[in-house]
Amino acid sequence: MKGIIVAAGYGTRFLPVTKTVPKELLPVGTRPAIAFIVDEFVASGIEEIAIITSRRKKALDDYFDREVELEELFMREGKADKLALIAPPKAHITFVRQAQMRGTGHALLQVRAFAAGQPCVVAYPDDLHVGSPPLAAQLAEVYGRTGKTVMATIHEPGDVSRYGVIDPAGDGITVKGFVEKPAKGREPSHEVSIGRYLYTPEFFDLLDEGWKKHGGGEYFHTYALDRLIAAGKVAFCRTVGERLDTGEPAGYLDAILRNAAEDPGLRPVLERFAREKLGLH
Repeated sequence: MKGIIVAAGYGTRFLPVTKTVPKELLPVGTRPAIAFIVDEFVASGIEEIAIITSRRKKALDDYFDREVELEELFMREGKADKLALIAPPKAHITFVRQAQMRGTGHALLQVRAFAAGQPCVVAYPDDLHVGSPPLAAQLAEVYGRTGKTVMATIHEPGDVSRYGVIDPAGDGITVKGFVEKPAKGREPSHEVSIGRYLYTPEFFDLLDEGWKKHGGGEYFHTYALDRLIAAGKVAFCRTVGERLDTGEPAGYLDAILRNAAEDPGLRPVLERFAREKLGLH
């Protein structure tokens, strides 16, 4: 099993900071958002990870590299705890550039050779997952039982008209259809896709097939996914744990606050702010 992180976008919702700082490096606490996904992959047993970047994302390469000067300093000072904080992840990370912003399908084609005929978990750094078991491991378990491409979902009991919604088959695991932003009251279910996938090798073949027919403009992964759904080769996994959507400022702030609430060193600051600034007790 391999892991792929699509991190080539501009991050325009976070301008002006993302003019120079990749959105994926914006911190949630003291860790950048993308580190949560890498840690999730490693905890799921994934040892080979490809990160799709663009010309403006060199800082991502630097973050996952060794910091030799700090290592030497902390070794001299005997600060093993700080050495652990800057240690690279226990995975081999490959960086692949998407030279032109031509959509998610085009981005994923850049790592077809990396996939090399193996199943791959694909993540977008806007969607973080906390909890146990790690999300990639949950998808791998469903793949192990079905041999199918797997879509991660959550059950949303309320209005789902803003989401992509699964149309489940009678077996309770196969996806027979997928509706993007269904009209309220016409949704096929309340099983909502959260943008995390485990793709079988066939997905990349279909992605290449669609690219050869593509007439221009952005090319998305939905061509290949729709083909697999039509063939009955997609399952869904209702995930356990908590999803943090950091794709826009309000969701990003929510992720920061939730992280602070769970950190014994930061929770008192959060509680004091709630009392003094918000009048909450």
